[in-house]
Amino acid sequence: MQQHANGEITVELRNRVAHLTLNRPQALNALSYEMVVSMATLFTQWSTDDAINAVVMRGAGEKSFCAGGDIRALRDSALNNGTLHHDFFIDEYRLDYQLHRYVKPVICLLDGIVMGGGMGISQGSGFRIVGPKTKMAMPETGIGLFPDVGGSYFLSRSSVGLYLGLTGLMIKASDALYANLADRFMTSESIAALVGQLDSHKWSNKPASDVALMIDEHATSPADAPTLAPLQSAIALHFAPQKSVAEMIASLESEARPEFQPWAANTAALLKTRSPTLLEVTRRQLNRGSKMTLAECFRMELGIVYHCFEHGDLMEGIRAVILDKDNDPHWNPATLAELKPEAIAGFFAPRWDPNHHPLANLEKLFG
Repeated sequence: MQQHANGEITVELRNRVAHLTLNRPQALNALSYEMVVSMATLFTQWSTDDAINAVVMRGAGEKSFCAGGDIRALRDSALNNGTLHHDFFIDEYRLDYQLHRYVKPVICLLDGIVMGGGMGISQGSGFRIVGPKTKMAMPETGIGLFPDVGGSYFLSRSSVGLYLGLTGLMIKASDALYANLADRFMTSESIAALVGQLDSHKWSNKPASDVALMIDEHATSPADAPTLAPLQSAIALHFAPQKSVAEMIASLESEARPEFQPWAANTAALLKTRSPTLLEVTRRQLNRGSKMTLAECFRMELGIVYHCFEHGDLMEGIRAVILDKDNDPHWNPATLAELKPEAIAGFFAPRWDPNHHPLANLEKLFG
């Protein structure tokens, strides 16, 4: 077994398959900067290594694939005038894009917690495998952030993406499939059987086809039906992208149909706990992302995330939710009614000449 990033990533090479494990189980496999850099190096090497036909990614332990980025370290960097909170996102977004464009099949085993940065490194895979323990979310608005790591692209192309991005709702496997944020479901036993089959498989000259056939053999359907399906019409009504977030909340609070009233009331109440500023930023981010290429989405997100560290709500959200755990963030401003259009526009203001953007060369590097 190989160890990388001070042991935070382990790699086993078996039968022409690279098995990469995120190895920070005590931190729910949250991504450190060293992990991001090591993964980029490994995936670059494997892309041209004829001895590697496919890659399997999983998280160590029983609970989590990856619960996001190491947000505490990023906050410390910002507070101490460091560079980590800038360098991390440049390299993370570059890695995410690389994985979306990867030339070999990547199987992501998502039978556990998948949030934030974990979504970033898995959504580009053609083989997003969820299981009975999957808990998936983009909960960023709850800490004064926005659904980044390519969320502008993959959430804006889901029929429930705006709803999930604004609320930060955690969903299970059946809803992940419904939202087009996963590809196939497997039981824990089937996932183990798939890994075992990969160890003994006789590869053809079309590894991607081999992987697809193996996954077809082991995939089943979740036992529970998606909870989002019966809400689809209500979600489409209340979360229409042309509505401001304030109008969405007003729409939810006016819901009169008995079958939707409890959900609408709970959803409106949940939105009122999120950062007002980042709710409106997220709405505009996803609206813009729906018309952008993947690379353009990452370039937009990098400017937004830099502004988040300057704005203040992110630092306060991390304090309240992750550090002090009082879950009582003091947002600035405190309400949607106090939002100023120019403050929202600031998140999208160009920071770099297009030719000198830190992510200007994504297409040249990875296609």
